[in-house]
Amino acid sequence: MIKRTPLARFGALAVALAAAAPSSHGASSLFAQENLLAWCIVPYDSKHRGPAERLAMLQRLGFTQYVWDWRARHLEQLPEELRLAREAGVRVRGVWLWIDETQDRVGGLGASNEAIFAAVAEADTPMEYWVGFHDNVFEGLDDEARVHEGAAFVRHLRDRAVQTGGTVALYNHGGWFGEPENQLRILAAVGDDSVGMVYNFHHAHDHLERFAEFLPAIVPHLRAVNLNGMRPEGPKILPIGAGTHEREMLRRLSAAGYSGPLGILGHVDDADVEETLRTNLEGLRRITAP
Repeated sequence: MIKRTPLARFGALAVALAAAAPSSHGASSLFAQENLLAWCIVPYDSKHRGPAERLAMLQRLGFTQYVWDWRARHLEQLPEELRLAREAGVRVRGVWLWIDETQDRVGGLGASNEAIFAAVAEADTPMEYWVGFHDNVFEGLDDEARVHEGAAFVRHLRDRAVQTGGTVALYNHGGWFGEPENQLRILAAVGDDSVGMVYNFHHAHDHLERFAEFLPAIVPHLRAVNLNGMRPEGPKILPIGAGTHEREMLRRLSAAGYSGPLGILGHVDDADVEETLRTNLEGLRRITAP
């Protein structure tokens, strides 16, 4: 059992808020609309919606929560988006952090990530920070040193998150850090059960053959699972229901006891993100219908 550190206990309320799963259980609650969140909706939108338009779109589609991803040009929108979301009763559950060795160090983050922490602190909103790592963070290190470096970064981010009432979740985005087994080793080294994982189907094509093997080990740590159509040969992004493996992956996820949120992707270049989300919602309903 991973123990809480004294620092993490200061964020116990945030942990409960950010990691809470639906109170009901079973497949019906797992796939319920209120258990779905929208993801990859800010940069991937041919209509280039601003915060107010984005929130109106989410409400039309029935989403009550989403996670905010970004490119540098979007960062100035975050304070307004957090304010408008609160007024609209839509939960910004989390925000993306991208750790790049050229900008970020343990103890000193780059300007983009600092801007995110500042906006969340100003909004006084409990937040999950979904953390991905560029390969350059681990370049030139042996396997043991990579775990050590990853754990040091995660502890620093955990400490920063607690200051804003938030938590950290490791996000598989390919490379060494994107392997579930390596993330589990980092979690063990951090030794704090307030730190979780977000698992992304669209970064998991190389995991298909062993998904059933590692799934029981990651389920206790999962904060969210982001869905995608899955074929071993790709493409990377495919509508839910258009693949050959996602139905079975969802069955296994439910059977393993996962009851947390499911992410619906808007991750299509040069497309209206509302149509992308609608297509994925329809695909999910089709493959999970009784």
